[in-house]
Amino acid sequence: MPTNEKEYNGYLFDQLTLIEDIERVAETGDMEAVKSELARKKKQVERKLYQAPPLPQNETR
Repeated sequence: MPTNEKEYNGYLFDQLTLIEDIERVAETGDMEAVKSELARKKKQVERKLYQAPPLPQNETR
């Protein structure tokens, strides 16, 4: 499935957001909080990963 530039930028933005959120928690120095944030982010990614694929677009012929 080809990815257009807008979709690709969305993927990169999601990854950047994950990193920024983890960095924010890591700045506190609380490793338990970092582990908790990582677990939460992992669940968020898995939720996106295991979503049903989008319905096919109706093509006019």
